[in-house]
Amino acid sequence: MNYTVNQLAQLAGVSARTLHYYDEIGLLKPSFIKENGYRYYQEKELVRLQQILFFRELEFPLEDITKMLSAPNFNQQEALKDQKKLLELKKKRITDLISSIDKTLKGGETMNNNDLFASFDDKELKENMEEAKKRWGHTDAYKQSMERTKHWTKADYNRIKEEGKKFTQQLADAMDLDVKSDEVQKLVAQHHKGIETFYDCSYEMYRGLGNMYVTDPRFTAFYDKFRPSLAQWLRDAINYYCDTHEQK
Repeated sequence: MNYTVNQLAQLAGVSARTLHYYDEIGLLKPSFIKENGYRYYQEKELVRLQQILFFRELEFPLEDITKMLSAPNFNQQEALKDQKKLLELKKKRITDLISSIDKTLKGGETMNNNDLFASFDDKELKENMEEAKKRWGHTDAYKQSMERTKHWTKADYNRIKEEGKKFTQQLADAMDLDVKSDEVQKLVAQHHKGIETFYDCSYEMYRGLGNMYVTDPRFTAFYDKFRPSLAQWLRDAINYYCDTHEQK
């Protein structure tokens, strides 16, 4: 079955604006878009949205959710098990908070200081959330990067750093061109190849990386110092690059 933005929004209990934003940042793309511009979602997108909403319920930032869902080692069934465990911990914490309120209402003056604040300790929940991020984050990419660069010298790193600056300036100089132009897409292909120097970067992962250039202030600041709005322009160029290659 196909769902429009409004139909999916009503089904999932989110706003249409939220779905449009998830599309914009590459977190949840529609299955297809008709000539009239209407977005349509299918079963695969519904399952992905469920995963997103579970992680949002656990207060994971959108940036982390994008990384986890884009990770090549992401396993839906295992993720659901982790989410269930985290939600049970959250449920326990809320139950403890309610119990603390009841005790305070009945006679807070008799409670010691440790009792007053014990229910606010969510250390176990935080530890398990961090474990989930490590499990579903780009762990494979990190391991590959460490393996491929383990013999690099300081001179190698300095050379790559300088080459990266020069190439980023090339990107900035190309900003007056349409992101769909051959010239720009050749630069993006070169950028993608550069990423794969460190780790295998699928189109889905590369798209997520491009979105992170805009959503993560650190990346945005790095690119925009070469030219204002370069991060957003590069994100758009990467999205088009991924769109064209994923269709092949």
